[in-house]
Amino acid sequence: MSRFKSIAAAVFVLFVLAASAAIAAQDKTTGSIKGRVRVETGKPSGVAVIVRQGEREITHGVTDSKGEFTVNGLQPGVYSVTFRKPGLSVGTVNNVEVRAGKVRPLGDRLVLTIDEGSIAFLKGSVFDLSGRSVPGARVDLARIEADGSAKKIADRITTETGQFAFRLPPEKARYRVTVKAGGAQDATQEITIDDAVVYRIALTLEPAQK
Repeated sequence: MSRFKSIAAAVFVLFVLAASAAIAAQDKTTGSIKGRVRVETGKPSGVAVIVRQGEREITHGVTDSKGEFTVNGLQPGVYSVTFRKPGLSVGTVNNVEVRAGKVRPLGDRLVLTIDEGSIAFLKGSVFDLSGRSVPGARVDLARIEADGSAKKIADRITTETGQFAFRLPPEKARYRVTVKAGGAQDATQEITIDDAVVYRIALTLEPAQK
């Protein structure tokens, strides 16, 4: 019985080695594309990576939390790679040559900018108690995370007419706007963004308590 088990174990090992050799041989017949996508605003994760030859989609992938991606199992040839994410411009890299057994790096030069036609605008005005516009006030924008913490993502200075504006991805998220100005108490307002439209808010500064 022991001898039978030894033979079975040896056969299994040979089978695993043969399978590994077949996979290795297969890997040498195909190539890969890898790279890193950066974004003008928001997170670099979740960017769709679509690999095409002509008009035909060959395969697709998605970027990780760092914006990095790898697409494996590509037959040798020339491809185009398209990058898409809601709220951002579409990026394309053409004439990407893939060779057997090689990894074609695209680097990290690709930056997806904001698509003006599919982003949310958060516009606001700052007033004092008398209803006058407050120029030169600092406006901090923070995204409220799932755990309730607030992560600052941008800031602005109000214009001569007390106005400010932020461009944001249309993905559903909650934000906190805080206005600070000398001689006044901080004013805060929260707002949920969930579509590519213009959101408007108004904040009133009260005199600082003495």
